[in-house]
Formats: sequence, structure tokens, C-alpha cells
Amino acid sequence: MSRENPILAAAAHSTDAYQQAIAQSSQAVVQWLQQPEMYQGKTVAELRERITLDFNPQGLGNQVAIERAIEYFLKDSLSVHHPQCVAHLHCPSLVVSQAAEVLINATNQSMDSWDQAPSATIIELKLVEWLREQVGYQAGDAGVFTSGGTQSNLMGLMLARDAFFARQGHSIQQHGLTGNLKKIKVLCSENAHFSVQKNMALLGLGYQSVTLVKTDRFARMDMNDLRAKLAQAEANDEQILAIVATAGTTDAGAIDPLREIAALAAERQIWVHVDAAWGGALLLSEKYRDYLDGIELVDSITLDFHKQFFQTISCGAFLLKEARHYELMRYQAAYLNSEFDEAQGVPNLVSKSLQTTRRFDALKLWMGLEALGQKQYAEIIDHGVTLAQQVAQYVAEQPRLELVMEPQLASVLFRYRAPELPEADVALFNQRIGDALLESGRANVGVTEFDGVTCLKMTLLNPTVTLEDIKVLLALVKSTAAGLMSA
Repeated sequence: MSRENPILAAAAHSTDAYQQAIAQSSQAVVQWLQQPEMYQGKTVAELRERITLDFNPQGLGNQVAIERAIEYFLKDSLSVHHPQCVAHLHCPSLVVSQAAEVLINATNQSMDSWDQAPSATIIELKLVEWLREQVGYQAGDAGVFTSGGTQSNLMGLMLARDAFFARQGHSIQQHGLTGNLKKIKVLCSENAHFSVQKNMALLGLGYQSVTLVKTDRFARMDMNDLRAKLAQAEANDEQILAIVATAGTTDAGAIDPLREIAALAAERQIWVHVDAAWGGALLLSEKYRDYLDGIELVDSITLDFHKQFFQTISCGAFLLKEARHYELMRYQAAYLNSEFDEAQGVPNLVSKSLQTTRRFDALKLWMGLEALGQKQYAEIIDHGVTLAQQVAQYVAEQPRLELVMEPQLASVLFRYRAPELPEADVALFNQRIGDALLESGRANVGVTEFDGVTCLKMTLLNPTVTLEDIKVLLALVKSTAAGLMSA
């Protein structure tokens, strides 16, 4: 039965309870990290049956509640640090990021006003200034930390929409949407993230507003088709609200030709937003920074740090080239960002964010950069891209494996070749390989489709993984396939 004061405070009994709870939890994590299996292998049905709620009037107490969380959550969690966990853009985290979470959670700062997060506000502002410098933007602090790519993409598209209408003398903020909305379009590649469609629906323009541009053999936006789509829009009396370029597509890791897109858009006064949720990590790269050539020319950028920056979820950022566009979403509330505070130079980040209450996730990136330094950070980012190239070469040499396309970032698309099966059955067979590996708890390999081909995907974000680790994984793929074939 719980009788201790449950609130974290300065009292001795509270700090003692806090230290005990943190120690119990961290010791359990250390034990969990030693589990040899990537996943304990329970099915959806088994988890539904196993997990129960035990709420009662008296409470179980901290120790028992933590024990139950260890048993029913931690032990059955996917080990994202495991060398055979390569299905998604889901990274292992820096140790210092875990330490940052302790500080973030204990202090519980809210980033919606300076008087709720004084030092945190200044740190975030300085980090935004630093990120802008890495991009090549002019000095300034137009940007904000976000929950991740979908929210950052929403901010870019919302400001693009509002700037589009503002150029016509209409305020979306004051008067809402107007005109023939079916004539307003957004262009993105057919490999762009689904959040483009999702966000255009949220913005009141619907899926119909999104025009997909064809891609080339490397999954990048095809410039000839982009020009054709722009010409077709003009012929149809349509207006282009924005072009969304991608720097790191989810499967292929493709980076659209940013400089060419920005130049074409500038001729027509079209907003360009770059979804660099994945590829933005190359801002710190020593080997591959040139892949982002032209990113400094675009109007807004999405960055995620819970991908190849190795931060805990969630941690992202939105960068805006010209601070004046923030006026399009300005709203003042006396209790958060009053005119008096503004006149006194008090920074209030709520004016830059879609969120009100918001975690101080920027601390994780700050501590990561200070702990590792830029050179070591660059090395662990570059490791994944280089490893993908090595893995692709190895896959191409294996008679039972087929490389679907050359890697561009840290992902490898391949499939198991089964010449004894009809071609129509090979897709399902590769799906079954992926499912069997996860069910066994030995590996998590992605299953996706590229250019009409169902294939397996390795996303190599873990900087501790080596080519030898991947050879072990590919041997598992082949042995699993052989087992399925003989079953």
C-alpha cells in the first residue's frame, strides 16, 4: 500500500523516493540491455492477454508499480540497440541523451513562456541560431524545436499557405480560407512522406491539393516532370502554393535536387519546404555534406534529431529562412507573451510554435553536441552511410540476394531471390521472411515496396553495427527463407 508523498519536491522523503525509483528503473534497464534476443517474440494476442491494469483505491506504491512496468513493458520492448534491429528510422540513443531526459523530466520546464523556462528558452534560441548557421541561413533565431517531422512539415506548409494568401492581400489567420480552393496545389515527389497529404487535409485543402511528381531511377524528384507539372498547372489555371522537396526519403534515402528545385521555384515565387527529417543529419557530415547542396536557398526546413542524430524520441526542429513570415501566425496572450514583455525584450517561444505546453527537448541535442563534439558526431553519422555502401556491395555478390537499388543514405533495399517460385509469389515470400524474423525475435527487417517491387529494407542507423553484424543478419534472412521454402 502506498503512503509516501508522491510529488517530487525538496523534502528529504521525496528526494529519497526519487533516488530509489530512478535507481530501481536504471538497474532494470541495464539488465534489459543484456537480453540476447532483439524481441521476446510475443504476438499481439499474447500481449493483449498478458497486460493487465491494476488500479485500486490504495495504490501499489512506487516500487511495485515500477516492478510491473519492468515486467509488462520493459521486458517485452523492442531492443532498438540490437545489431539486427534495422527495420525503421528508429535509432538507438546516445547515453548523454538519456541523462538529458532525467534533467528534462525532473525540472518539467514548459517552453511556452520565458518565466516557465528561463535558461531553457535561451539554450533553445542559441541552438536554433547554430542550426541556421549549419544550413547556411543568415544569422537569426527564426525556428523552433518540435515533436518531429510531421509537425515541422505542418508548420512549413501552413506558413507557405498563409504567405501565398498574404501576397494576394488576404489574411488566413483573420478571415480563413477563401476562393476556389480546388485550384490551389502543392507539388511533392511520389516518394515524399505521407505527412504532406495528411497536413494538407489538416490545412483545409485536402488530399486533392497534392500533385505527385515522378521520380528518377534513384527515387529523386524528376526535374523534367516537375517542369511539366508546373506547366500543366498553369494551363489549368491552377496556382502552386508550395513545392515540398525531400532530403532523405523513408525507404531509399533519396535526396531531391535541392538547388535546381529552389532555382525553379524562385522564378515563380513559389515557397519551397524541405523535409530533411532524415537527411538533415548530413549538415554535420564530413564526407557527405555536399548531398545537401542548395538547402540554404529554401524557405523552410524540417529536421529530426531522433533519427540519425541519435536522440531519444521526441526531438525535432523547424527552421524558417525569413523571420518576417512568423508574423503570419503571431498571436498574443497576456498570460504568455504580452506586449509589455515583448517591449522589454523577453523571448517567448510560444509565438513560433504550434504547441503551447512543450518539453525542453533541445537540451538533448545541446548535451549531445557538447559531449561528443562535432567531429565525433560527424563520424557516427557518416558511419551509417558508408556501411550502407559496403552492405550493398556484399548483397550484390550473394547469389540468393538481389540489390533493388544503390543506397544513398543509410538504407539498403534488397530482396531474396527465389527462382523456383513464380515471380508473382516472390513478393509475398519476402513479406513472409520479414514476418518470420520478427516472430522469432531474432531480427527486425523492414518490408516495403519500391518501384512495384516488394523488398526487404535495412536502415543502418546504429553506429555500433559493423559489416560483420549485417552478414550475420543476411545469413538469418537466407536460412529463414530456406526454412519457409521447405515447410
